[in-house]
Amino acid sequence: MAEEGAREIPGGGRPALEHELADCLWSVLILAHRYGIDLEAAFVRTMDGLDQAISAKLPADADDLT
Repeated sequence: MAEEGAREIPGGGRPALEHELADCLWSVLILAHRYGIDLEAAFVRTMDGLDQAISAKLPADADDLT
């Protein structure tokens, strides 16, 4: 929200956003390691599923847009 100007955070802005995103990524990587999750495979499966779900909702002629 601070990056978009909707909220003021002392010391905020881009550096704070970078810090928070890096912190979130670290947490995800640690959790995946701890529970033996192949994060790359899970990501590919998830994106494939989303692609299929989104494609199923598009009109048949939507392929012409890509």
